[in-house]
Amino acid sequence: MNMTSSDIAAQFKTYQDRIEKVLDHWLPASELSPTRLHESMRYSVLEGGKRVRPLLVYAAGKAVGASEEQLDGPAAAVEIIHVYSLIHDDLPAMDDDDLRRGKPTNHKAFDEATAILAGDALQALAFHILATDPRMTDAPQTRLEIIRTLTHASGSRGMAGGQAIDLASEGKELNITELENMHIHKTGALIRASVLMGAMADGQIDADRLERLDHFAKCIGLAFQIQDDILDIESDTETLGKMQGADEARNKPTYPAIIGMEASKEEAKILYDDAMASLSDIGEEADLLRAVADFIVNRKH
Repeated sequence: MNMTSSDIAAQFKTYQDRIEKVLDHWLPASELSPTRLHESMRYSVLEGGKRVRPLLVYAAGKAVGASEEQLDGPAAAVEIIHVYSLIHDDLPAMDDDDLRRGKPTNHKAFDEATAILAGDALQALAFHILATDPRMTDAPQTRLEIIRTLTHASGSRGMAGGQAIDLASEGKELNITELENMHIHKTGALIRASVLMGAMADGQIDADRLERLDHFAKCIGLAFQIQDDILDIESDTETLGKMQGADEARNKPTYPAIIGMEASKEEAKILYDDAMASLSDIGEEADLLRAVADFIVNRKH
């Protein structure tokens, strides 16, 4: 990798600042009626999170030569879908969490009904962005394929389905294949979509390179969840920005619980190495993508 650690940090900061401005642009102003709903939406979306999914959109797009303007819409849309899922996952009917991104969860800061509506509205906003952003692409087929990618990743065969499996698995013993299937849907689907949308943004990518990037995304998506499971045990609430030990307290199946901590760390490394191998035919233009993958498996929160 030709990028230095300071180069990487600067690139991350550049894109994190950029997506913050893009999100602010698309979110309704808090003064706009219904004000409480719009305040709730902005509360959960802005100034929070690592922005891993937008970073993956920008990094994958950079690897294939897409412009930042083409990538802004998909980057915003996938982050908004992610935030909507967090708002709903935190509700008492699901994970019943009080802390998210270092501050009270949406339903605690507002109320349950407003949180539900905020999630609903954010989901709609994500697809509005993809349907209408004039800077994304002039090719209708490319725009439709990007929309199709995110709808598939968000629905019952992706993130929502994974959450349903997760809820049904509480208190049950899963084998490693069943756990992997749950995480491929719940966490991996949206990470995979982030890479694919970035790669497809300019409509020029060939099928072989898209397949390699897709394999990269599958590996890194599962590695992300394994690292989450590890951090839920080894980190602390202040560092995580959410309640440490919440999965264990709810008796949720996790990688460390099933295969042990050391085996979990080894599995994350194997997946990381596999992801890196899938980028072997791409030069320094994929260095940012490599850097995001490195961050995912080595992060502390």
